[in-house]
Amino acid sequence: MGVSRQQAVENRRAIVAAAEKLFRERGVDAVGLAELMKAAGFTQGGFYNHFKSKDALVAAVIEKAMEEGGETFAAIVESARSADANPVRQRIEWYLSPEHRANIDAGCSLSGFVGDARRLGDAARGSYAAGLAANLGEFAKVIEETEGIGEGSRGKAITLFSQMVGTLLLSRAVADIDPALADEILEEGRQHLLAAVDKQPAIQSRGASRRRREGRQRT
Repeated sequence: MGVSRQQAVENRRAIVAAAEKLFRERGVDAVGLAELMKAAGFTQGGFYNHFKSKDALVAAVIEKAMEEGGETFAAIVESARSADANPVRQRIEWYLSPEHRANIDAGCSLSGFVGDARRLGDAARGSYAAGLAANLGEFAKVIEETEGIGEGSRGKAITLFSQMVGTLLLSRAVADIDPALADEILEEGRQHLLAAVDKQPAIQSRGASRRRREGRQRT
């Protein structure tokens, strides 16, 4: 008896989800098809019913991860705005938290796959690059709105995010063998970036920025 179209879609999603978890934990090259299909609950022989190759699966995993990473960023920004908080500051606090450091399976996809990105196939690298570009673009917009600046917002987004990723990866790298050092790296990196944000004289809530623009329009 054949598998229904809906079941085939669900099976494909299960394979992608299992592959993403394993890829994040151990790296793309370290995971074989037999292992990832077993983790998804299927036999290796069924793999090619869903994907032409491992590269095709990797591309699907990266595309999904980038989309979900964008959604997570948007949710953090919206949560901060709803609370009339600084979304730049809130993102740094979340990103450089012990909870996010420990969440390798479902944390930031850009940091999660950064070590693999340059060795991936063209489609997967394209998805990663597009996800990174979109993330930086949205971060720049948030910085521009929050701090009331135009020029320099993209450069600041690149600088902040690069430092965030570097701090997170270094802290993760030693978290198991030297927890004290890992915590020190995370804490120092977080406090340095928060201090850099707090130094900005033009930091303001989205509502304040909007009210200022409306005031200029009325005059």
